[in-house]
Amino acid sequence: MHGVSDLTAQLQAAAMPLCATLDIETTAFSAVEVVMTMAWSEERTTGNGILHGGALMALADSAGAACASLNLPAGSGGTSTIESKTNFLGAVRDGVAIATSKPLHVGSTTIVVETEIRAGARLVAKVTQTQAVLRRR
Repeated sequence: MHGVSDLTAQLQAAAMPLCATLDIETTAFSAVEVVMTMAWSEERTTGNGILHGGALMALADSAGAACASLNLPAGSGGTSTIESKTNFLGAVRDGVAIATSKPLHVGSTTIVVETEIRAGARLVAKVTQTQAVLRRR
């Protein structure tokens, strides 16, 4: 198993440079669960010091895409988000947002992933996304 910094560096360099921009770290990386974190930072907030919903959605999309990529069928060429539904249930005003993604459906043309975002033990967002399975050209 790779260390957190190794996983984070590999993912940022190879697949998702946006994770570096948002300081997203990868702490678990398997076909059954991907966990990524993003610390609260003033430059990622909206009014009243609340972590921007778009930043949380980027965290969820990154974790969900990583989870989907680990579940791709043999011979596929990658994955791409084609639908995402987010329910915000609370605000992140400090600390770390933790996204945990798990596959709900793994098919030959689509993969559906569910992601929970927590601030500590508190659930702040629930995201369901559908990833298209891309074919090699």
